[in-house]
Amino acid sequence: MKMNFLKVLIVILSVFSLTAGAWAETLEIKGSTTVLPIAQKAAEAFMKIYPDVNVSVSGGGSGNGIKAIIDGTTDIADASRFIKDKEVALAVEKGVYPVPFGVAYDCIVPVVHLSNPIKNLTIDQLKDIYMGKIKNWKEIGGSDKKIVVISRDTSSGTYEVWNKLVMKKERVFPGALLQASNGAVAQAVAKNSYAVGYVGLSYLNKDLKALTVDGVKATAENAMTAAYPISRVLYMFTKGWPTGTTLKFINFVMHPAKGQKIVAEAGYVPLY
Repeated sequence: MKMNFLKVLIVILSVFSLTAGAWAETLEIKGSTTVLPIAQKAAEAFMKIYPDVNVSVSGGGSGNGIKAIIDGTTDIADASRFIKDKEVALAVEKGVYPVPFGVAYDCIVPVVHLSNPIKNLTIDQLKDIYMGKIKNWKEIGGSDKKIVVISRDTSSGTYEVWNKLVMKKERVFPGALLQASNGAVAQAVAKNSYAVGYVGLSYLNKDLKALTVDGVKATAENAMTAAYPISRVLYMFTKGWPTGTTLKFINFVMHPAKGQKIVAEAGYVPLY
C-alpha cells in the first residue's frame, strides 16, 4: 500500500514538473557576439531572480539580431552598432519600431601576437594595413614578415564600426581572413605570430597583445569620454517600447547595482 502511494506521488510530482515547465515564460535574445558575454551573464542572474522565466541567448552578429527583431523572431536584439537607416525603413514597412537601449561602452582594440614588437598603430596605418597597402611589418617598425590580416564578416556590428571609424568606408582588401566572432579573431591572432586583428574589450586576454591607437590606450575612462579613437556604445534593441518580462530584463541590465555590475564583470565599461 505504501509503495503504491509513493508511485502515485512520484507520478503527480512529475506531471506538476512538466506542467510548470510548460508554463515557464521564454525570453529570446539574439545578435552581437560582442554583447553576448553581457547577455549571457545577465540572463543567468535574471533567471535566479525569476525562475519561472527561461532566457535563451545566442550570437550570430548585430545584423542578424536586428533582422530578428524586425521579423519578430526575438524579443531583444543585441547590437554593437546603432541601427542603420535602411533597417529602420524595413522595420517601419513591417509596422515594427525598434527601440534602442545603450547598455555599455566599449573599445575596439587592435591586437597582435605576444611576440610582435609593435606597440602602437595610428588610424591611418590600420586603414592602410586593412586596405592591403601596408603588407609587411617592417614598413611600420616590425619584423620583415608579411602581415596576416584578420577581420570580421560584414554582418558584424564590430566590422561596421571598424569600417566607419578606421576604414572611412573603404573596403577591406580581399586577402583578409574573415572570422564570424570576436572569439574566433582572438583565437586566430593568438596562434599566428604575424597576424593582426581587432576585438571588443571583453575578448582581450593573456594570449593577445593589445595595441594603443594614435598613442591612446583602450581604457574605461577613454571609452566613456571617446578619447580612444575607436570607442562605441553597445545596445539592446526591443520591438517597440518593452513591456512585461522584456521590460524587466532591460531594467535589470541597466540597473547600476545589478546589470551594470555584470557589464563590468563581463569586461566592458558600465554606463555609470
